[in-house]
Amino acid sequence: MPARWVGVANYRALASPEFLEVVTNTVTYSVGVVLLSQTAGLALAVLLNDRTRMGALFRASIFSSYVVSWVAVSLLWIWLLDPQYGLVAHLFRLVGLPALNWLGDHRLALWSLVLVTVWKTVGYPMVIYLAGLQAIPGDLYEAAALDGAGAWQRFRHVTWPLLTPTTLFLLITLTITSFQGFDIVKIMTQGGPVTSTVIYVYYIYEQAFQYFKLGRASAAVVLFFTVIVALTFAQWLVFRRRVHYSA
Repeated sequence: MPARWVGVANYRALASPEFLEVVTNTVTYSVGVVLLSQTAGLALAVLLNDRTRMGALFRASIFSSYVVSWVAVSLLWIWLLDPQYGLVAHLFRLVGLPALNWLGDHRLALWSLVLVTVWKTVGYPMVIYLAGLQAIPGDLYEAAALDGAGAWQRFRHVTWPLLTPTTLFLLITLTITSFQGFDIVKIMTQGGPVTSTVIYVYYIYEQAFQYFKLGRASAAVVLFFTVIVALTFAQWLVFRRRVHYSA
């Protein structure tokens, strides 16, 4: 069949309840992954910011999950979250709680993917925050302590302001990374139950390679690229005045 110009028909086809659910799933997944990863990464970095061998062992253990492939992580967590034979279900039964169908319940499946993603990626923000913490001059903490500042006040008025460039960098990179989630969905849920875990990249894959709607998939890709560029610029524009690049 010869090619036929359709104008913006492929973009109009995206204006559907199905696509709206995909966008909602993607935003929920991305916000959950970014907020939890950054928060947990910062907490771990503060707790493990020492030069002891035990601290190095914990840091290496946490970061090791980041370098493992998504396939291995997904298969591991499919077994762990199995509602009948999984370790998580066994632990729930030991404390008298009912086992949950983490990947088969439409209310839990997406958040299960969020938690698995955070478990895998938390080592990345932890290492970046550790680099930021170790770059802060120690005399600033000494001066704050001499002024009577407690641990929380030193974190709030010294550590956090000087970590804002690191936080902005992680916010942008983690947001972009979270939008690229595909392997975990393909292996663990295939978009189910129903369509509760279909996120944007998996939606593009479905349209192009399962339903062979290449025009709609191409329109979704163009829209996806535009949103990522606009969101990255908006993040930089909003936070640039709150970022402190020097002590």
